[in-house]
This record gives sequence, structure tokens and C-alpha cells, in this order.
Amino acid sequence: MEIPGGRPTTPVLSFLGATGTVTGSRFLLDTPGGRVLVDCGLYQGLKELRLRNWARFPVDPSSIDAVVLTHAHVDHCGYLPALVRDGFAGPIHCSPRTAELAAIVLPDSGHLQEEEAEFANRHGYAKHATALPLYTEQDARRALPQLSPLPFAQRCRPVPDVDVALHPAGHILGSSIAELVVGGVGGAGEGGGRGDVVRVAFSGDLGRSRHPLLRPPATLEAIDPDVIVVESTYGGRHHDDTDALERLAGAIRRTAARGGTVVIPAFAVDRTEVLLHHLRLLRGADAIPDIPIAVDSPMALASLRVYRAALAEGSPDVRPEVLDDARNGDPLQPDGLVEVRDVEASKHLDRTRGPQIIVSASGMATGGRVLHHLARFLPDHRSSVVLVGFQAAGTRGRALAEGARQLKLLGRYVPVRAEVVDLPSFSVHADHDEVLAWLGTAPREPRAVYVVHGEPEGAAALAAAVVERHGWTAVVPGFGERVALA
Repeated sequence: MEIPGGRPTTPVLSFLGATGTVTGSRFLLDTPGGRVLVDCGLYQGLKELRLRNWARFPVDPSSIDAVVLTHAHVDHCGYLPALVRDGFAGPIHCSPRTAELAAIVLPDSGHLQEEEAEFANRHGYAKHATALPLYTEQDARRALPQLSPLPFAQRCRPVPDVDVALHPAGHILGSSIAELVVGGVGGAGEGGGRGDVVRVAFSGDLGRSRHPLLRPPATLEAIDPDVIVVESTYGGRHHDDTDALERLAGAIRRTAARGGTVVIPAFAVDRTEVLLHHLRLLRGADAIPDIPIAVDSPMALASLRVYRAALAEGSPDVRPEVLDDARNGDPLQPDGLVEVRDVEASKHLDRTRGPQIIVSASGMATGGRVLHHLARFLPDHRSSVVLVGFQAAGTRGRALAEGARQLKLLGRYVPVRAEVVDLPSFSVHADHDEVLAWLGTAPREPRAVYVVHGEPEGAAALAAAVVERHGWTAVVPGFGERVALA
């Protein structure tokens, strides 16, 4: 797939990712004045999707003037090192906390890819003569100086006819709804009236009104969008919060009684912090036994430092009641917390006898240290694996959620004898009704709603619901589709 070169006479939006899947978010805005990429994520899950990470980017990266980044999860930012390595030299506009977290996530992603390639080569299960990383840790570090922090509600102009502002999305710390104002006489937003200005809102990943740490997403009132690009990760599905905490506590109690280990694959950014917060509350209420809680992910521990700093500094996207709680102690510090930093300490967890909880990345078991813990404890009938978020098609987490009896890990198959507990309501993605409610905050009917970042059934369900509930035009775009915005 290749996008034509040259400047269009009217703004055009191209969907280069997150179509038919929840990963690989990449949306290219071409205007008469320049070229802006919104998000630059890695594909995860199914092999045919992961192969897109290795394909030539649809436009010359050097032709892109700027990137607008909604947040620091790898499916939204993880392709940036490759884009920079291949010629992109412009600014990466993002919230200050996103810049802090991306400076952790991107080098870690490069390091993991190098580590996994080396492991595959050493153990002889690489599919090619020599396994190679998509990019290296050094590639990632070279991209970091281009991160350009943009505080919420402030504006910048990356190209002559586009203004950008970011608004809290409530998904992870620093996550943003991106507002792009395109066109206008002499530049975006000038002249006082709407004129030929087009306002586009990109939801990024929308959080939940019930996120235990972060404020709810900003509404669409202030943006007043003409076009909305919205995620549909949980399209057609609803979070059942009624007994999620008790189900987590019950799994921990049962596993501890059997003398087993609870393995929780968790996204290093935000999901780990949310889990620690809940475990602290459960421990304080004597709802779970007094057993060690290990966080085994260097990236998660680095992210935890950013979250703790945000609490100390009163970050604007943190809930006021959490900031109040932080004055009386660390809301992210359950009793018995062990921070595992080096490889030897990680290996020691797998040799430990007796009950313990291991929280480790990655959240969909696509890589990272959690693979070694799963290889050790999945065959153990005393142990359990607790899934606490969305599991994309083609991932090991999805296979476990769907009842797999064996799983391929580190080049070999292991039996699944451990108890598997799926708790999707711990996700910090808005569900079907929450997304519809957020769309309903728009002050008027938009010209179009483009439904992205969802598997086919979920995206189709959300698009149909937008038409039924709001009576708006709602489209699920195809991979590589281009649409005119004016």
C-alpha cells in the first residue's frame, strides 16, 4: 500500500492502522499545508497484522511534518523508533506525562525486541536464518529528543493550516483526545468564524468514568467536532463491575489455599498501577491473604515512579480523591510489595515455593518476563493466571481466555493446567455504552463518525449503535482507505 505524493487541494484522512484490529493506530492527515500523523503504533496479535510492522511505511517518513501522539501504549506509539530511523525528523506532540512514559516504553520495546531475537537465535527456533529486531533500544533512544510536550488545552501549529490541542482521555496517565482544527483563512482557526475550518476529534483510547485513579474523559463540547474518529475496543460489549474485585480476591484466596502462584499479565503502564491500588484496598480489608506481591517488569516499575510523581505533584488528570488519599500514604503500595528489578530476582520467583502474586508484562502475553512465569506456572494445577484486560485476537492472552489447553511459549508448547480467570472489566477502556455516551456529548451532529481500533464485530456493533441511537453517519473504514474531510 502506498499513499500518493503531492499536496491535496482539500484535507484528506488516511486510515493506515487500527482498522479491523485494536492495534497499530496510525492516521495520516494530508492538507494543502502539510502532513500530520496521528499516532504511530505497533501491530500486535495475528501474524498477518504483525507483518505490517515490517512493511514499508505507506509514505516516505521524511515527508511527515509532525506526529500527534494520544498516549504511550505501544499500539499507539511503538512504531515511532522505526519511523525516526527511516527519516522522520519532525516533532512528536504529546502531553507531558505521555512524553515521560514514552521515554520509558520505547527503549524498553526496543530492548525486548533485541532480547527476543537473541533468545530465538540462541535456542534455534527463529523462522529465519537470523532473527532480527524491528528496531533496537538505541533506535528508540534516538527518537526521544523529538518528543514535544504539549500541556492539556494549549495549542500548537505543526503545519500552516492545522492547529492541535490535547484534552484528557482518562485511559492512562497523560492519555489524550486529540483535537485537530484544519483549514481557515491564513491558518487553522483564524478569522473568528468556522468558514471552511474542519474540526476533527481523535478519541485515542477512551478511559472510563470509573477509572480508580484518573478523571473521566473530557467531553466533546469544547471541541465541537465536524468529524470524530473513535475507538471501538469494547464495541458490542459491556463491563460488568458488580463482582470484579470479589472475583479477583476469590482467585487469589483459592490459589493461596492450594499453595500456588497467581500470575497476572498486566500492561506495564496504568494496568499495573490500577492492580496495585486494588490489591492495597483488598489487603487493607483482609479480603486476600498476606502473601508477597511481586511486580516483575522494569518498565512497569519505571512507570510506577511516573505515577507516584504525578500523585505528588497533583497532576490535572488524576482524581481529586486519589490526590487526597496520597497525602496519607501511597495509594499504589500494598503491603508485601516486592519490586523485582534484575533477571536473577525474576528467575528466583519461578523457584519460590508457597503462595505469591506475580504482576508482570506484557498484558496480552505477547512478550516480556511474563512469558517465563507462564511457562513455569501454567502446567501447575495449584496456580492460576488472571487476565485483567482486553486480549487481542492472535495473542496468547486471547488463547488462554478462550480455553486453550496448551500454549506455545519460548519455542515450545506447555500444558495449561492452572486455573484461568478472565476479568475483562478491569480494562480501562470505555465499553460500548460508555463510548456512546461520550459521543452524545457532542453539541451537534458531526458530518461523520469513523469507528476504528476494534475487531470487526466490535467496530460494526458500535457503528450500528451510533446510527441507531444518534442517527448519525457512522463508518468502519477499511485498511488504507482515504476520505476527504471538507
